[in-house]
Amino acid sequence: MREIILIHLGQAGVQTGNACWELFCLEHGIQPDGQQPEDAATDDDSFNTFFTETGAGKFVPRCLHVDLEPTCVDEIRTGTYRNLYHPEQLISGKEDAANNYARGHYTIGKEVIDLVLDRTRKLADNCTGLQGFMIFHSFGGGTGSGFGSLLLNRLSIDYGKKTKVEFAVYPSPQISTVVVEPYNSVLCTHAMLEHSDVAFLVDNEALYDICRRNLDVERPTYTNLNRLVAQCISSITASLRFDGQLNVDLTEFQTNLVPYPRIHFPLCSYAPVIPAEKAYHEALSVAEITNGVFEPANMMVKCDPRHGKYMACCMMYRGDVVPKDVNASIVTIKSKRTIQFVDWCPTAFKVGINNQPPTVVPGGDVAKVQRSVCMMSNTTAIASVLARMDHKFDLMYSKRAFVHWYVGEGMEEGEFLEAREDLAAMEKDYEEIAAETAEGEGEDEGEEY
Repeated sequence: MREIILIHLGQAGVQTGNACWELFCLEHGIQPDGQQPEDAATDDDSFNTFFTETGAGKFVPRCLHVDLEPTCVDEIRTGTYRNLYHPEQLISGKEDAANNYARGHYTIGKEVIDLVLDRTRKLADNCTGLQGFMIFHSFGGGTGSGFGSLLLNRLSIDYGKKTKVEFAVYPSPQISTVVVEPYNSVLCTHAMLEHSDVAFLVDNEALYDICRRNLDVERPTYTNLNRLVAQCISSITASLRFDGQLNVDLTEFQTNLVPYPRIHFPLCSYAPVIPAEKAYHEALSVAEITNGVFEPANMMVKCDPRHGKYMACCMMYRGDVVPKDVNASIVTIKSKRTIQFVDWCPTAFKVGINNQPPTVVPGGDVAKVQRSVCMMSNTTAIASVLARMDHKFDLMYSKRAFVHWYVGEGMEEGEFLEAREDLAAMEKDYEEIAAETAEGEGEDEGEEY
């Protein structure tokens, strides 16, 4: 079977992870204690992607929760799903990375990394056909950025050929929870560029706006945000778990979304995000939800895709959808003026259709609908997000503010410059891609590497 191992790092990763596993359990009819009630038992082995079945008939998630401080992982140990996880899958350190990339990567991360890799190896040995890893972390925190890049580095040594997909919480333009976010995220992006295959970015500010605008939640909590992200992740992996008319693998995403190895930061968007009281009054046809994912307001990162060009789009439909409707709505999208594609990518659309309709968490904000679509699109507009971070980095680094905390933990100042240069080169790559025309293709490709 095609198994995936999910690794949740740091507070952001662990909390997003909780929302995901809550949803996966509901989708597969597994109770919080890991039992599957007799009546719910289906004959398909769809849950094998994410769960292992023990001899006693209990289902255990294929995941690791890692944090360098105990609080978040302790919440799982005492929470509703405490009996779901194997105790060895919940790893917590004693001392926090304190929002410091250097602590997560060098000083404190070093003590935990072997334990984490050992547990990962145990999980991997239980798999018959491991598809890859999904890593959930944030770019701004210490554990998420520092330990995340250390782990990815080691995973690419041990499991070189396996797909490594990141779901990363990227720092938002206005709302910031950490002062040294620019340092952490620039160092982290640089360290992970070589090792991760695809990195889906989400950003809290964009999610807040979606909650406020579409769901009428006045004061969204992290639970609201995480449940939105969980729907996205569920749609991406749905075709590995349920049967559909057009199935899409993890590796297929990579093949279709990443034109050059370094250009692997797709934008996510999901539709329909709609509260229950409105859902009854809307048709939510395939054409409507397809237009919905192209709305700039529905993007999960604060960035306007109208300012860039699309290189590739993956559309993951689930529920009551037929290919004829999908093709018709894609033709409509292609004819719109506001949605531009690069001229060297004529087809640009990858479509997956899955028969399982989206599940919702009871008591959640999102309405239960018949069909939904999740879009991952690789667009040159994401360069503005990276450039925004670089600018903040430059402002702080020009005064060498807060640098001593990093140097004191065993980093060298040269690493800051090296990381910054690498990101500057990546901004250039994005510019070239947007500008490149079909005629000049031959000579430009030589310069790319």
